[in-house]
Amino acid sequence: MADMRTPLGKVRGLGSAKEGTDHFWKQRLTAVANVPLILFLIWMVISLVGSGHAEVVSTLSNPFVALMLLGVILSVCWHMKLGMQIVIEDYIHSEGKKIALVILNNFFCISIGLMSAFAVLKLGFGG
Repeated sequence: MADMRTPLGKVRGLGSAKEGTDHFWKQRLTAVANVPLILFLIWMVISLVGSGHAEVVSTLSNPFVALMLLGVILSVCWHMKLGMQIVIEDYIHSEGKKIALVILNNFFCISIGLMSAFAVLKLGFGG
């Protein structure tokens, strides 16, 4: 089998990290999942325009609606994390800054996801 590394990569002993394809497919999968999920979110928001708090809580108490919203949150936050990680890895050249920014990106996406899920669950359980 032919060695696909560059001459500099051969000297340094650096090869493929074998994670690029996995990252690529996860980003494409979340992008495809986001299409129906975001369409559902738009439909739900439009249908609730002008509604009172009680009607919103009633709508979010429906298990299907709550699960769809949690799916939106999970898919969008995961997609955001993957996309920003690519931007950071491609455009930040200092290794220390790159690692710090990837860690901050992970914490940011997790915190946004948790806060959003908490809000949906609180409203869904009648809060």
